[in-house]
Amino acid sequence: MNAFDRKLREHDCFPLIAQEITTLQVNLGYKCNLSCTHCHVEASPAREEVMSEDIMSTILHVLKENPDITIVDITGGSPELNPHFKQFVSSCSGLGKKIIVRTNLAIYAEPGMEDIPSFLAEQNVRVVASLPCYSEAGVDSQRGKGTFKKAIKGLKKLNSLGYGKEGTGLVIDLMFNPGSADIAPDQKILEQAYREKLQEMHGITFNSLIALGNMPIGRLGQSLTPDNHKKYIEKLVDKFNPDTIPHVMCRSLVSVAPDGKLYDCDFWQVMNLPVKSISSDISAFDRTALSSREIITNSLCFLCTAGAGASCSGALT
Repeated sequence: MNAFDRKLREHDCFPLIAQEITTLQVNLGYKCNLSCTHCHVEASPAREEVMSEDIMSTILHVLKENPDITIVDITGGSPELNPHFKQFVSSCSGLGKKIIVRTNLAIYAEPGMEDIPSFLAEQNVRVVASLPCYSEAGVDSQRGKGTFKKAIKGLKKLNSLGYGKEGTGLVIDLMFNPGSADIAPDQKILEQAYREKLQEMHGITFNSLIALGNMPIGRLGQSLTPDNHKKYIEKLVDKFNPDTIPHVMCRSLVSVAPDGKLYDCDFWQVMNLPVKSISSDISAFDRTALSSREIITNSLCFLCTAGAGASCSGALT
């Protein structure tokens, strides 16, 4: 039994079991226009893994056959770089699904990507935009020189289309992550700082902020010494909060990798830890089995249960 399971047992939460699956998180590929220092999937312009049209067709069949899966959470890499991105989003929308697209914003400055914001607005997509800091120095240190200016331009474009504006129904949430192996600060306080700074300096508005801690795997994990990795995990363990357990995303979500394999979360794709189920590939999707599966855990799970939580859906309010 690993350390996380022992902690779950202390609080009568062992084993960690999935609930009803309502979200399918789909990673369209590891190709990206950026090579961020914290990226857990080590996405970059050099990566070639992208989801095929055949796998997307299988996912759409699964979504059609499972009306209780109401949310499609699209991520990457830069999901927009998948050549079938628009077709997939439109098809999900046609099935009546709520769609989330996770973007780095700077992608809109790439050739051929300029119309993506308008397309997202037309499809009423909820945008979750990664912006690790509200300062140019903070963003460029993680994402490369010039990235902040591209991101701000992208945010202004989204605002001009109605995103983040009251009464439009177009939602844009920003996502913060620390610059190193660390726990995110208080989400409510950080959100207020983002609102004030982005409005004051750039006239930008948004709906809410998600504060995400960094998972010490992938590119960030490789940069840590064994001692620093150990200290970070110890910090996460020290901040364990049992109130986060009912709300961790893996209980109501299944993550689909670019090759169609199924995982408890996007992080486990990197660790090559597919779901504990006979249904471990999208071609054999079984919502009933997946909704009652035991979720794979290890010490890295302390990230999502530290403090107010640190999942991709945000901290506890």
